[in-house]
Amino acid sequence: MSDSAGIFLLLPGVFFGILLFIEVGHWLGTRFGREQTEPPPAAFDTIQTAIYALVGLMVAFTFSGAASRLDTRRTLTADEANAIGTAYLRLDVLSATSQPSLRDKFRRYTEARIAVYRVLPDIEASKANAARATALQSEIWADTVTALKETPASSLLVLPSLNTMFDIAATRSVILNTHIPPIVLATLIALTLMCALLIGHGLPRDRTVGTLLHTVGFAFVVTLTMYVIFDLDHPRVGLIRLDYADQALFDVLAAMK
Repeated sequence: MSDSAGIFLLLPGVFFGILLFIEVGHWLGTRFGREQTEPPPAAFDTIQTAIYALVGLMVAFTFSGAASRLDTRRTLTADEANAIGTAYLRLDVLSATSQPSLRDKFRRYTEARIAVYRVLPDIEASKANAARATALQSEIWADTVTALKETPASSLLVLPSLNTMFDIAATRSVILNTHIPPIVLATLIALTLMCALLIGHGLPRDRTVGTLLHTVGFAFVVTLTMYVIFDLDHPRVGLIRLDYADQALFDVLAAMK
């Protein structure tokens, strides 16, 4: 199982962890704090409010970052399709004898680039396709340089388009492995469990069905929110997909045949 898919295994633990910490907080409140008749100090409410606000800030921060990275991934997919299509069209300026081999390698390169992302979350298969695409980059560059010896005036038109195509592929590889930093994720989960502890501490001694519904509902809503954040940050693993963005690459590939 890939690391991206494995992170979703945290979610059941978060859900039951919240319920557990609520129970622990309720036990602590019942054991040590419920016999007091005076209201809690104002500082206690201030601390609680600050922690709740911090959790909200962390959720907003991680959600915004994950959504931004999703948008970047979608944009880069379209940019790569445009770069490949432009470079392919500029092969027309090369000699007629060198074009068939290069066009075939462009088709295989595009297929490999599509497969890098379509096979996810199978990391090993993705890496294998990435390696195949990288090897084809070297072949395409070498064949293009050789072909340009016959038409050197075309180098300023063809080579920059190849550079752009290769650069975008490298950028997509970096963003593919860019996710929420583990320390941020750990902090978010720790603060969430702390909130659960405080919520449990504030529950009445005799809980009703309504109280149980609220606690389970809180655990579910928080877990669902974290799932959405993880899914945004790991598209192609969960329910959020980028298949529609890949269509641009499929269209480029179809135009090559």
